[in-house]
Amino acid sequence: MQTLFINIKELVQVREQLIDKVSGNEMAILPKIDNAFLLINEDIIEDYGPMENCPKLEKAEIIDVTGKVILPTWVDSHTHIVYAGNRIQEFVDRINGLSYEEIANRGGGILNSAKKLNETSEDAIYEQSKLRLEEIMKLGTGAVEIKSGYGLTVEGELKMLRVIKRLKENYSLPIKATFLGAHAFPLEYKENHKAYIDLITNEMLPKIAQENLADFIDAFLETGYFSVEETTAIMQAGKQYGLIPKIHVNQFTAINGIKACVENGALSVDHLEIVTDEDIAILKKSKTMPVALPSCSYFISIPYTPSRKMMEAGLPLALATDYNPGTTPSGNMNFVVATACIKMKMTPEEAINAATINGAYAMGISQTHGSITKGKKANLIITKPLTSYYQLPYEFGNNLIDKVMIDGDFI
Repeated sequence: MQTLFINIKELVQVREQLIDKVSGNEMAILPKIDNAFLLINEDIIEDYGPMENCPKLEKAEIIDVTGKVILPTWVDSHTHIVYAGNRIQEFVDRINGLSYEEIANRGGGILNSAKKLNETSEDAIYEQSKLRLEEIMKLGTGAVEIKSGYGLTVEGELKMLRVIKRLKENYSLPIKATFLGAHAFPLEYKENHKAYIDLITNEMLPKIAQENLADFIDAFLETGYFSVEETTAIMQAGKQYGLIPKIHVNQFTAINGIKACVENGALSVDHLEIVTDEDIAILKKSKTMPVALPSCSYFISIPYTPSRKMMEAGLPLALATDYNPGTTPSGNMNFVVATACIKMKMTPEEAINAATINGAYAMGISQTHGSITKGKKANLIITKPLTSYYQLPYEFGNNLIDKVMIDGDFI
């Protein structure tokens, strides 16, 4: 079946040629067609252009979107939406003056989520997680990466990854699974890091590979969590099972972790609230995508990724939510885009590029998603009537989305 959108006020992120990503000054360029049409055939983008070239199709479903903007759905390349319960008390604790580190040292943080997850059945976790997934789809996310990392036991990590696999099977948007067993050291391994890393490499990874449960491998490379050497060992073990590294790094401190990630072929390095000149120089010579998580900075009051410095140095940048129960309990990519504009001084063009085509690169799906390109999947946001697409970050607290299309179907 063909669907023809007509009288589109602005058709945004139109790319004639297939590209993987945009970098540096190119991030300020967001191609669009004013007063456009867009033709969808089943689940694929077939044609587009100015209304003066709109084809006359007798059998197509014609949808008049006068005054509305169409752009590709958001690509959220970093989330933890599979979890049990919540960490609302820690939110209050932070308001009362406790730091992230102090909460973690009291048994909160990741270990708190791990305790809840291991006490909760797989079915219950699935039911909680699917509601979060459906909510972010309504908010315009048309592709998402989901991490494990709240199990920290063999069965707990497998349980999370099986839930992600069920979500993949039951929902039509692209979902990528990341194994994050190296999220924190369980209390019983706090003084014996080697034993836990052995558990990851010798028990968890073989079982994950046997059930084909993950696409990527991750670790929390940070002072007080996993060292450069420990993370390197985990990345190399994952690569033996075909898992590409996507690593948490430079959230609180810079300890030469980015260099190790690039050397080990990481698809992305995520957080980057702290970035050194050396880090930028290393990233410039790589194919690794830097990923900023501004709603995490907003929620726990830490610095924002220095996006202007990075883009002016010629780097690409992607944006993602970091949706998780402790430091970013929101999967709203619209808020992420707005926060990048307001707090990181990214232009709307740069932020939308970061949340679409560059996010797709950070998930390994830029050949099929992230732009309005012939042959790509019909994953679309149709807005309410707008003055221009600039209104999306400008009205940061309002939901300006009318409809969302995933694989050619409205959700």
